Amino acid sequence: MITQESLFDPVQEEPAQPNSPEQGLDDLRPITLECRKCRLAETRRSVVFGEGNPKAGLFVIGEAPGADEDAQGRPFVGRSGQLLDKILLAIGFERKDVYIGNIIKCRPPENRNPLADEIDCCKPWLMQQLEIINPKVLLLLGRVAANTILENTQSMGSMRGRIIKWKGFDCVVTYHPAALLRNPNWKRLCWEDVQMLRAHYDKVCPNG
Repeated sequence: MITQESLFDPVQEEPAQPNSPEQGLDDLRPITLECRKCRLAETRRSVVFGEGNPKAGLFVIGEAPGADEDAQGRPFVGRSGQLLDKILLAIGFERKDVYIGNIIKCRPPENRNPLADEIDCCKPWLMQQLEIINPKVLLLLGRVAANTILENTQSMGSMRGRIIKWKGFDCVVTYHPAALLRNPNWKRLCWEDVQMLRAHYDKVCPNG
């Protein structure tokens, strides 16, 4: 209760609140969009920052934008993106439930694999996104993404089919949707991987 005596007491300021994940990504995005650290800045049409739920428990990481992604500035919007949407829906996720990004944010010419120095230049942006969002589980799509994140040179066969711990994150490795379009016989293995991911996600994120 305010009295005449307390009316002019010093006001207690509210403690500063840490930036929300939404604000953190909003602050990072314009800096990333101006990046010209590597040669890909000369050939790109768009910087594909990433999109999805800033508070997602699952972060999906691919290799690099393709032509459709470069044109639209969004990750996984071409044929492989349509397949990714189906895979996620099959295990109960919509795009708005997860966060989706790539190892590098600019399209390599002719969709070639990103070079080591390009990855080195771009990886810090992804690491900042991981720090801001702080997901519980990472879904790594394809060998390039998995080798880059897990800092190894292992084959897909040796990485998939199990939960891999990395820097406090639980990682699941499976085939990139573009590879599944070229090799439909791998779809069964991918299905096993994402079923495992869903079961593990429900344990570490019981509230969804």
